[in-house]
Amino acid sequence: MIYILEDDNSIRELVAYTLHSTGFDTQGFARPSQFWAAVEQEAPSLVLLDIMLPEEDGLQVLKKLRAAPATQKIPVMMLTAKDSEYDKVLGLDSGADDYLPKPFGMMELVARVKALLRRTEAEGEAPEYVLGRLRVSPARHLVQVDGREVQLTLKEFELLRTLLENDGMVLTRDKLLTKIWGYDFDGETRTVDVHVRTLRQKLGELGSLIETVRGVGYKIDSKEKPLA
Repeated sequence: MIYILEDDNSIRELVAYTLHSTGFDTQGFARPSQFWAAVEQEAPSLVLLDIMLPEEDGLQVLKKLRAAPATQKIPVMMLTAKDSEYDKVLGLDSGADDYLPKPFGMMELVARVKALLRRTEAEGEAPEYVLGRLRVSPARHLVQVDGREVQLTLKEFELLRTLLENDGMVLTRDKLLTKIWGYDFDGETRTVDVHVRTLRQKLGELGSLIETVRGVGYKIDSKEKPLA
């Protein structure tokens, strides 16, 4: 079930119709109070969340979702008219997994929803990664630094895992977009840079593990840095 929290009736109904016609069960809400009442009855598999809302804004809703154990792992995509880099960083830093500025095409929305759900469902049997003080468990969607859990969004987690899977290799921004988001973003490579920035911040000292290769992309090379 996908929940859509959007107070614009025309947008909400169009998104719900499009997702339903492509095989997704959806439910739309105009107000956060309606959304929270539904969450108490059934947790969704994904939330599409507007920022500008009555009662409380979307960032407040997002922070509440991330603070509650029952909902903190639910993937959230922000749907908003605010498209500045500051707003993107703010949304991602608050725990959003993806960010789609209005106006957006329905085909792009469906592609991003499918990609986000694939990433959520694909945790499976992946091995754990241990680099000194850093431990990453894809199966449990767990990241720890010095034994302390670090809360990452789904995209931040996928970015870290992809870099660890390709230890020592430089991955271009385009390759990371295709691998993590599931398709080309048509030049939106700044999305990768924003996620790298927030991921480094959350990892603290170990954020330096993620190296920038100027003009190319990013890498993690466990043999280059002392991790003890």
